[in-house]
Amino acid sequence: MRILHVNKFFDLHGGAEIYMHRLMEMQAAAGHEVHAFSTRSEKNLPSPDRDFFVTRYDLDKREGAKIDAQKALNYAWNYAAERSMQDMLQTHRPDVVHLHNLYHHLSTSVLVPIRRARIPCVQTLHDYKLACPSYKMFTQGSVCERCKGGKYWNAVRFSCLSSGFVPNVLAALEMGLTKANQSYEKTVRTFLCPSRFLMEKMQDWGEPSGKLRFMPNPTDLSDQPAPRGGGYLVYAGRLSAEKGLMSFITAAASMPDVPVKILGRGPEEERLRSAARDAGATHIEFLGFQAPAEVTRIRSRAEAVVLPSIWYENASLALLEAMGQGLPCLATRIGGNPELVDDEKTGFLVKPNDVQDWQRIIRRFQALTIDQRTKMGEGAREKVRKTHLWSTHLEQVMQCYQNL
Repeated sequence: MRILHVNKFFDLHGGAEIYMHRLMEMQAAAGHEVHAFSTRSEKNLPSPDRDFFVTRYDLDKREGAKIDAQKALNYAWNYAAERSMQDMLQTHRPDVVHLHNLYHHLSTSVLVPIRRARIPCVQTLHDYKLACPSYKMFTQGSVCERCKGGKYWNAVRFSCLSSGFVPNVLAALEMGLTKANQSYEKTVRTFLCPSRFLMEKMQDWGEPSGKLRFMPNPTDLSDQPAPRGGGYLVYAGRLSAEKGLMSFITAAASMPDVPVKILGRGPEEERLRSAARDAGATHIEFLGFQAPAEVTRIRSRAEAVVLPSIWYENASLALLEAMGQGLPCLATRIGGNPELVDDEKTGFLVKPNDVQDWQRIIRRFQALTIDQRTKMGEGAREKVRKTHLWSTHLEQVMQCYQNL
């Protein structure tokens, strides 16, 4: 089978890119002909299809009136991407197109050639962009559903994407046009939803339920359970507002007998560091960015992984990776987290943004015996084995292609 994957980035920018590259590798190893369409960047992984890639602009940088105007145009309709997609489809004639994230860089312009060629198309919903202009359903420190029912002007009113006026206007206009034209709905035959929460949220926002299919995110199962024994809790991920780290750090700061390691960078980093410093919490250690292998090593010695998100987490790769290593998980009861963490069995669920509940859960976890923690980790690994293995996921994706 000839398969074309489409995503705005081709480096390992985030979870969507990590997932796409792994899926492409597995499909190629299974004997399929796999191609990619994306934007150009020095950070990109190698690709024989790179000549079809289009210019990737830095949307967070002012580069003069002419280039900024081009960025604004591409935001709504990327003519270069549309032409290049047409060339790619004519050259490779894929049997199926698998979409990932298009917004802001490729735009829905790439959907037109796919529809015109009548090629079966699926899309993995890595976030909420099918319904939400900002893709997170999160703004001003809390979850947000103000745009439900087509009220996309709220993206401007509440500055959902940026403190600047123009980016929010562009996002609202782009969303309005996309929904008016039903661009995704007319092109995509099946939307793959990594969590039941996301699938139900899309249904609630008016997306066609017949096109939505639950397909759990995959992860690897380590050869052996993590040894643990380091005595610390660990967070690995982006340091941004929606991850809810401030409430967790505030709670952990009052418990000096519980060491914490924070891995990652992001816009909230300095604020979080300052909070820990001001509280005299020397037991909370910020380690910055770490390579994937080092993240795995540090996590393997942790007692548990924490995810204090306060947004609608979809199907967290951080939780799945920890579960595959056999680690208990302490996560907030929001979004897709409860689908991954079985409360009191594979970890504990915490009220979002609740310092006192974090203190309660940390104390409760600390009171567990080594055997009880091991049992939680074993339960997490068993859940991965049953429903989240890459081998199972590949079979499900390929069957979905065949059904189209």
